[in-house]
Amino acid sequence: MRTSIFLCLLIILLTRGSPAACAGDNSSASHSRASTAEKPVLLDNVADAEAFISGAEVAVIGFFQESESPEASQFHLTAGRIPEVPFGLSTSPEVLSHYGVEANTVTLFRMVDNQRKDLDMNNNDIDAEKMTRFIRINELRLVTEYTPMTAIGVMQSSFQLHLLLVTDKTSPKYPEQIRRYREAAELFKGKILFILVDINLKSNERTVSFFKLKKSQLPALAIFNPPDEEQDVLTLDEVSVERVQDFCNGFIERMEKGEDEPEEKAPHEEL
Repeated sequence: MRTSIFLCLLIILLTRGSPAACAGDNSSASHSRASTAEKPVLLDNVADAEAFISGAEVAVIGFFQESESPEASQFHLTAGRIPEVPFGLSTSPEVLSHYGVEANTVTLFRMVDNQRKDLDMNNNDIDAEKMTRFIRINELRLVTEYTPMTAIGVMQSSFQLHLLLVTDKTSPKYPEQIRRYREAAELFKGKILFILVDINLKSNERTVSFFKLKKSQLPALAIFNPPDEEQDVLTLDEVSVERVQDFCNGFIERMEKGEDEPEEKAPHEEL
């Protein structure tokens, strides 16, 4: 049985990367800003909770019976470690009931696929470290940066198509590249998971070589469908919304055409 392309990439990342790097570029920034991070926003009713969730690509809410419980204290510590993610806290029975959760539950809401992920703190020894890992794994965004940690969340997502922009984040052209890439991602929201692969991350070196790309060929797009192991690569002179859109649509059309064709028997199938 062949190992899927995506599983290969995941194994590459997990064996090359380290847990310390799982937060990607955000790790050191999170720790350095922890002392100045805002406290979780108190959400006393459903309307406030809904507005809080809809206001960010990724939002985290801690549902607790008491705001000063040991579990809530660990939640506060986690919020300080990840200042770029908004944290809310609610002890309202109405809010807990609305979201169908029990007390001592941490829930991550993400806009890219309208999914939520729950972490039950009642039956597990959950501390700030484990909570941070849970959030880093599941914080998929409109454009998700590929790291050993987010690779797990990508694998567990419901997306059938993954598009990678392989580029150099230190390049002066990067800000415009990512702006256009995000603009293209809006066109395929809920259909394709857009991923950023920074060649400066050591954990990404073999991922880049997996698609037979060299630094001189970047930036480049790589699209693949894990279930069918179909893939395609396109090198670019520059990133544009039109090129990304055409590349994605072309791949989708070829996949749909392949599904319509009668399935051929594999060679040497008959005895």
